[in-house]
Amino acid sequence: MAIIDFKIPARLTKALGLPQSTPRTMQLRVLKKLVRKARFTEFGQTYRFDDILLSKHAGKKFQELVPTFNYNKIYKHWWYKTLEGIPDVCWPGKVKYYALSSGTSESASKYIPITNDILRGNKNVMIKQLLGLRNYDDIPVKSISKGWLTLGGSTQLDKFSAGYYAGDLSGITAKKAPFWFQPFYKPGKKIAKEKDWQKKLEEIVEKAPQWDIGFVVGVPAWIQMCMEMVIERYNLKTIHDIWPNLAFFVHGGVSFEPYKKGFEKLVERPLIYIETYLASEGFLAYQDVQNGLGMKLVINEHIFFEFVPFNDDNFDSDGEMVEHPEALMIHEVEEGKDYALLISTSAGTWRYLIGDTVRFVDKARCEIIITGRTKHFLSLVGEHLSVDNMNKAIQLASEELNISIPEFTVTGIPYQSFFAHQWYVACNDAVDKVRLATIIDDKLKELNDDYAVERKSALKNIFVEVLSEKEFMDFMNQKGKIGGQHKFPRVLKGKMLEDWQLFLKNK
Repeated sequence: MAIIDFKIPARLTKALGLPQSTPRTMQLRVLKKLVRKARFTEFGQTYRFDDILLSKHAGKKFQELVPTFNYNKIYKHWWYKTLEGIPDVCWPGKVKYYALSSGTSESASKYIPITNDILRGNKNVMIKQLLGLRNYDDIPVKSISKGWLTLGGSTQLDKFSAGYYAGDLSGITAKKAPFWFQPFYKPGKKIAKEKDWQKKLEEIVEKAPQWDIGFVVGVPAWIQMCMEMVIERYNLKTIHDIWPNLAFFVHGGVSFEPYKKGFEKLVERPLIYIETYLASEGFLAYQDVQNGLGMKLVINEHIFFEFVPFNDDNFDSDGEMVEHPEALMIHEVEEGKDYALLISTSAGTWRYLIGDTVRFVDKARCEIIITGRTKHFLSLVGEHLSVDNMNKAIQLASEELNISIPEFTVTGIPYQSFFAHQWYVACNDAVDKVRLATIIDDKLKELNDDYAVERKSALKNIFVEVLSEKEFMDFMNQKGKIGGQHKFPRVLKGKMLEDWQLFLKNK
């Protein structure tokens, strides 16, 4: 990949009659590149990829010929073959690596194919993100050359008899990292292999004084826990007492807002927060300007995006997508509306429902925010409460009460022949739970008109139970979901809710 891209000015491009690189043209170029490479696979032959390439309207032809998939559907019909060692199923060649992903609700592991092409695309996006730091104000340049502490999964992957390896994407990525990155990478190869998460944290704490860290990378909850352990172990005031050059926190997976208050207590000076959208299926978006409204979608690399309006026409009450949803291309979306993402990637992931919902905050720059999950929302009586609403309400309540709420989850319950919301929040500060419930309720009424209407009708009350952060972590540990890529679900339903209630009863 060229480090410096030569760009013809838009005015000259138009005057010469050259094709202009609009988001639509860039996405169609990516689609054709993906389809062209996979045309001779079993999937490509079945769904007539040659016809897509010959069509004047490749995007619409692709949507016409290729059905949509969720994990269960694409695994049942296609991906199971790759696990048997069969090559050229959905992408050329054999799949040698799989990212194990259970999301935040399902207990069974999902095997997401990881190809060299998807890893190469992810690496290119990472480099673009690093180069994007030049857009930041007063960048602490010396911190860039310091250590990168990455809290991820084990690089000790499991090998299976069919000849493939499986593990966390972060572990696969670290194992395949280029040689030039190794001197910067912490905690180093030996600790990175450790599968026992608690032991890994303890070894990181032990080594902490030997490192000069400029970046920390990971899910907010685990990074916060690690920093708290270091501060406690060495009796520090802030993390900067041991890592004076720490300047950047690269985070993703969940909204950072609920954690911000807690992080401010751990640092001497503010960190530069850089948000990323890196899923097991690919590197989808990243923040490229300081204090930007959202993250910029990666539209010119290795992923073709489609956007399904997140409404009752396309999803049922359980968050399941209908068989033939309305799917929009990037030039057809609108700002301020929630969409579920379908992605097609260089790992043989085709029209795949990734499970996240996003909202465009700047269509011209293709900037999005993650608003939740298709199955993580509450709408018992039409309140349409999104994870984005919940995150914002928790943030505002934390600021008003000057407390830190690093974790929370919500469920719907029957109440007085109608319904109520039951909140569970992690807070180690002293707090009046009745007052906290009132503030959260008031903030949600301001943020969500449907919620405000239903609070006068069938949604009769909200309740808050305050727990320690350790109790949330203990539950995740019990579920086998402790580690750098696992997040606590913001909405509890089904089996996960039953397990949570049993855990609280027996604790």
